[in-house]
Amino acid sequence: MPNPTPVTPDAPVPIPDPLLTQHWLDLCFIHWAVEPDVVAPLLPTGTVPDTYDGMTYVGLVAFRMDKVGWLRLPGVPYFGSFPETNVRLYSVGADGRRGVVFRSMDASRLLPVVMGRLGFRLPYLWSRMSVRTDGTDGDTVSYESVRRWPGPRGAYSRIVVRAGEPIEQPSELEYFLTARWGMHNQFSAGAAYLPNDHPRWPLHRAELIHCQEDLVAAAGLPTPVGAPISVLYSPGVPVRLGRPLRSSMSRRTGPAAEPPAGPR
Repeated sequence: MPNPTPVTPDAPVPIPDPLLTQHWLDLCFIHWAVEPDVVAPLLPTGTVPDTYDGMTYVGLVAFRMDKVGWLRLPGVPYFGSFPETNVRLYSVGADGRRGVVFRSMDASRLLPVVMGRLGFRLPYLWSRMSVRTDGTDGDTVSYESVRRWPGPRGAYSRIVVRAGEPIEQPSELEYFLTARWGMHNQFSAGAAYLPNDHPRWPLHRAELIHCQEDLVAAAGLPTPVGAPISVLYSPGVPVRLGRPLRSSMSRRTGPAAEPPAGPR
């Protein structure tokens, strides 16, 4: 397995001709550390866990998807805007590209769920969901999700965070967890990498007021124990997704090498 590409706060390769455009809004990033050997069997062929300080991470990311559109067409109203909550892992491919691997993607619109499952072989699931902004300054955000189809029915998450001050200079770990410029997935034509491109994340510290969930366990991972290692909030970014890129795939040999020092 070659050395992973550097962790960068900006997309390494801009996408001038996107396959999809969308906005990710009101994001809450919650992360727990986990041993790489625990998640390695859950990753696509040819990828290994991406690690930082010897650990990899399980992410629970809740947000609002908005203005999903194909190519350069305007975002689709109604069907292109919906809450989503993902359970994701961190991966490195045989070519060194860093990415994420989605274990589950709960969304509240059935049509995008079906299209995502059939067209991209992504683990989309149909759920009842809501995202609400509260607090005197609109700084408290609540995310709720209860799964409908497919199973396990009733898998849920209830998250409340309070956004704090903007982070002027994210830490190396915060870059590692959020500056992910693509996903690894087993598409219909085989394992591939789907790149993305968006402005640098505007990140805020966040206080986790409430978190009850069983989505992580439903995704085949151990139930998180203890407080998360990182809780972040972002008001969001516009996003471009490129076409899947095939790459030479090698056998899993173990965790990826440690990343070099992150951006300063």
